[in-house]
Amino acid sequence: MRHDSDSIADSHGTVGVDRWIGGDATREEDMVAEEVPVALVYNGFSHAVMMTTPQDLEDFALGFSLSEGIITDARELYDIEVVEHAQGSEVQMRIAGERFAGLRQRRRAMAGRTGCGLCGIESLDQIAGRPLGSVDVSRGALQAGALPRAQAELHARQHLFHLTGAVHAAAWCGLDGAVALVREDVGRHNALDKLIGAVAAQDGAFGDGFVLMTSRASYEIVQKSAAVGIAVVAAVSAPTGLAVRLAEAAGVTLIGFARGARHSVYSHPQRIH
Repeated sequence: MRHDSDSIADSHGTVGVDRWIGGDATREEDMVAEEVPVALVYNGFSHAVMMTTPQDLEDFALGFSLSEGIITDARELYDIEVVEHAQGSEVQMRIAGERFAGLRQRRRAMAGRTGCGLCGIESLDQIAGRPLGSVDVSRGALQAGALPRAQAELHARQHLFHLTGAVHAAAWCGLDGAVALVREDVGRHNALDKLIGAVAAQDGAFGDGFVLMTSRASYEIVQKSAAVGIAVVAAVSAPTGLAVRLAEAAGVTLIGFARGARHSVYSHPQRIH
């Protein structure tokens, strides 16, 4: 059964903290975000262990499977179950036989961390093999005022961030800026994978909206978006040079410093009016 994104009890905890103000300390309780190891298991084969916030793990597993090219369609994921262990969680998936055969051919040791970029890449030659996708240049044009609206709506829906101040959010927005889905995680690319999985699970069309990230726009954010056909990626902070070059090559409109009515468009500005 798919987890309710609004049920975040397991995603944060309480710790004691000495809070100093003006040279005086008081003992208080503070909310902190949790992160746990999550093993992604395909047809009984453990492929990856990622450090992630223990929320929306089914969305995360589906989104990771799509953005990493393990499957190319959500319908190729036949079954999924989250199994809890003392040391972490395991997401057990059953995928199409052809896709599993391809996964076994490129088997690699893969340990992800919350701040990782190219998780699981063992050599420079493997970078070119990551899924890029083809973005439809005729889709994804934003309506006037879409970015400010999306930012305002996303801020109100960052529930775990408001509790802990420690997580990123990825929002799926309509072309008018209405926020349809939000996913949060300590890792920005994990938040995006969760969002991709949530959109795919609802049979959403990736060309009919855009992503808003509460982070910088890294190479992996653009790569994962392009892999599933997302045409516009907006981030509240700066992009990297490699992210800009990849966005230009992939046909993705990349927006940085999206703050209120101000933003900078780094590639394919034809979708912004």
